[in-house]
Amino acid sequence: MPALVAAPVVALVLAAGAAAGNGGLAPVPPVSPNGEGVTDLYWFILAFTGAIFLLVEGALVLFVVRYRRGRRARIADGPQIHGATRLEVIWTLVPVVILFAIGTFVFYKLPGISNPPAASAAEETTIEVEGNQFYWLFRYPNGGVSVGTMVAPADQVVREVVVAPDSDVIHSWWVPAFGPKVDAVPGRVNRTWFMAPEGTYVARCAELCGLQHAIMTANVRVVPREEYDRFIAGRTEASLELGREQFDQVCLSCHELDEPSIGPPIGGNPIITDRETLETLLRNGRGRMPAVGASWTDAQIDALVQHTRTLETPEAAEAAPDGEQG
Repeated sequence: MPALVAAPVVALVLAAGAAAGNGGLAPVPPVSPNGEGVTDLYWFILAFTGAIFLLVEGALVLFVVRYRRGRRARIADGPQIHGATRLEVIWTLVPVVILFAIGTFVFYKLPGISNPPAASAAEETTIEVEGNQFYWLFRYPNGGVSVGTMVAPADQVVREVVVAPDSDVIHSWWVPAFGPKVDAVPGRVNRTWFMAPEGTYVARCAELCGLQHAIMTANVRVVPREEYDRFIAGRTEASLELGREQFDQVCLSCHELDEPSIGPPIGGNPIITDRETLETLLRNGRGRMPAVGASWTDAQIDALVQHTRTLETPEAAEAAPDGEQG
């Protein structure tokens, strides 16, 4: 019996400590208007569930104490308690009222979470977010591409089109500071949006998607509109920078150059410098390796080959910036 009494007390103490230091109890402070709506819903529902927890645990302890066996013989029946109509009606109606209140508040907040504010074409942009095993790829309105880091304009509406290739699995795009989670489902297009101030925000996959799910993170770098325009303008052609990005975020998520990992080591493997063979491997996969480049453009493959060929040149490797070798 002491354990039953102590359990809710310990839970409340731990919850209070978590609340004091935001030890995972509270959401990340939102920076986007739709994230504020999600946070409001979280606290509203938490208030009800916390009250219900206290009520149920308190009643459990009360009944254990009130109807304990005491001095009664072990084989004797306890007191026979018959129904109480008024109590039964109350505990039927109260949950209905609670669910009605929660549902009403959800539907009140939902438009502000789902629908972005009205904005002119010059004050918003659309970015496609593609989930792949095990990386995030971003496509911009002019056809530019980045991998691992999305760049977006600050203080403007950014509409996100969330997808996954038909040959892939389900992922879930989640930037905690922006609020909503949106699934990337093969064959389906889902949408969300955000409007955030300048800064860098961490994104992650919130759906268990395979062996390397834990490393499937990304960054969202929110910059002034002029810087965003310059960035996407330089992303429409094959470049060594894009190739390095793809190699680090895609190839090195499962391989290392010299040591076995999820896949075999790829350093010195002629496949990674042979464009035709590498393209076939990326688009079709092989064995346990998924088709990680099924949706890639020719410029993306050209960019990757540009980078992998520098790995085969000792002089280029020595001259490369720190981290280029992965």
